[in-house]
Amino acid sequence: MSTTIDLAVRDDDLGLPDRIARFPFPFTRDTYRYSTNVEPAGSPVATAAGGWGRHPVDIDGHYLDDLTERERILGADPTRFQSLPHMEIAQWDAMVTLMRMLADAYPETFALERDGEARLFVNRALGLEQSFVFGDRSTLPDPPLRFIGRHLQEDVVLLDQREGALWGDAGLVTFAADWSLRFDVGMSFRQIHGPVPRVHTEGVIPRAEQFLMGLQAGQCYRRTNWSLSVDRRLDQSTETYPEWGRDRRLLAEGPLEDVGRRLHLRVEVQHLVRLGVSGAIMFLIRTHLLSFEDIARVPEWSGRLYSVLDELPDDMADYKGIMRTRGPGLRWLRTYGGVRS
Repeated sequence: MSTTIDLAVRDDDLGLPDRIARFPFPFTRDTYRYSTNVEPAGSPVATAAGGWGRHPVDIDGHYLDDLTERERILGADPTRFQSLPHMEIAQWDAMVTLMRMLADAYPETFALERDGEARLFVNRALGLEQSFVFGDRSTLPDPPLRFIGRHLQEDVVLLDQREGALWGDAGLVTFAADWSLRFDVGMSFRQIHGPVPRVHTEGVIPRAEQFLMGLQAGQCYRRTNWSLSVDRRLDQSTETYPEWGRDRRLLAEGPLEDVGRRLHLRVEVQHLVRLGVSGAIMFLIRTHLLSFEDIARVPEWSGRLYSVLDELPDDMADYKGIMRTRGPGLRWLRTYGGVRS
C-alpha cells in the first residue's frame, strides 16, 4: 500500500506529539453549559498545544486504523448505514461534496476529476481509483454514502428539510457516543435531541434548528461536543453498550494510577454543510480521543479540564455518561496531573 499522507507521529515546535498538538481541546472557560457554539468553518483554531480546524475533513495518523475499524464495525452490523428512499440524491450530493473537500484539503493524496458525465475519484493512500456517473448506482460498488465512508474518518448524517423542520433521514455512523443511528433515523431534529437536559427549557435546540434551516448552499459551520471515554474506543454506540459500559465501573474500582492512561477526553468536531444539489444539510462528526496522561502534558488544559469536570452539574454529567468516571478523573488530575484544587 502506498500513501502520500504523512501518517507518522511527529513532534511539533513545543516538543509535543502530533496527537496532542492537533487535538481540538474544547474548553475556552472553566465552566461548561450547552449552547449552539457554532462558528464559520475553515479557519485555524490556536490552542495552548498547537492548533486545529483548517479543513472540514481531517486526516491524521489514525487514518488507516480508523478506516479498518469502520469496516470491521459495518461488517458486524450493516445497520450502521441507513438511508430512507427519498435521500438517494442527497447521498450522491454528499459523496461528491466530500470528495471535493478531501481533494481541496489534501491534493497530494486525493483527486476528483471530470470528463463529461464521468468523474474519477482517486485515493492514493488506499491505492484506489473509482470512476462513476452522478446518479447512476450501477457505477459504484456501494451506495454513495457507504462508498465515501471508506475514505474519511468522519461519521456522516444527512438532514432533510421539509414541513418547517429538519429530519435525520440518512447516515453512516460507526463511531457514535451512546446513541443509535438505527433508532434515530427518520426522527425530527427536535425528537433526536429530546433526551438532552436543559437545552429545551433554555431554547438551545429550537435556535439551532432555525439557524441550520437558514444555511445557504455551500455554507459550512462547525461546533464541538465532548464526553469522557475509557480507552481509545471509537464505537460507543447504544448497540454495543454491553461491550463498553462496564469499563466505566471497572475504571472507577481499579487502581488510580491506571486512570491517566485509560481515561480519555472525547471531543467531536462537528461540521454542518448545506449541500447545493439536494438542499440537504450534511452533518459531519469527527471524533478525537486524548488520554488524561497526554492532557496533563499541557498544564493549561489539565487545569481547565479539572475545573469543568468539578463544576459540571450532575444532570449534565449523567447525560454525558461520566458520573462514574468524573471522580476518578478528578482524583488522577490532582494526584498525578499537576492540578492543585
